[in-house]
Amino acid sequence: MLTGMLGKKLGMTQYIHEDGLVSGVTAVEVGPCTVTQIKTAATDGYEAVQIGFDQVPERKLQKARRGHLQKNGLDFFRHLREVRPLGTTDLSVGETVNVSQVFSVGEEVDLIGQSKGKGFAGGVKRWHFRGGPKTHGQGDRWRAPGSLGAGTTPGRVVKGYKMAGQMGNKRITQQRGRIVAVDAERNLLFVRGTAPGATRSLVMVRKRAESVA
Repeated sequence: MLTGMLGKKLGMTQYIHEDGLVSGVTAVEVGPCTVTQIKTAATDGYEAVQIGFDQVPERKLQKARRGHLQKNGLDFFRHLREVRPLGTTDLSVGETVNVSQVFSVGEEVDLIGQSKGKGFAGGVKRWHFRGGPKTHGQGDRWRAPGSLGAGTTPGRVVKGYKMAGQMGNKRITQQRGRIVAVDAERNLLFVRGTAPGATRSLVMVRKRAESVA
């Protein structure tokens, strides 16, 4: 069995439980994923299963990836990722894995994706700085970051200081999302809470470490 699968974030909706409780959930179209390569400790030094997701025409891929997939007579996939197998795996190259084979209702998972890119942002937007006073002759300091440290000692800007810069467009792991429903026919997973990234963006749904150990 695999410990994770690839999918697409479809957006958020509401899920009504049997007791009438309403939860905000994220709908993720997970899989189906195809096994494209199996790595073993004997040949590669570690155990992993490479899976492919989102089938595309051949012309959409680079030559190296086309050759990698053509070698085993596989379809062409936009995304390839390696996931750890849970125990000894009996999967074979070319086999298709569905969402119901890996995840179940009530299980906690981590959602990994690329956050929305916001471009270059200042300290107020990026780090929620309060800003300076817009009075006492400082009308132009409202959104300024303020002091960056003492002058003589240490005489430099301390490494890691929160400043203006690129905001978003980073790998984000949303932890401990509980699965409230699984739609095997439509390959849908409904996870309570939010998921990183924009609508239709790639999301890795991964089992929690404590459930894998």
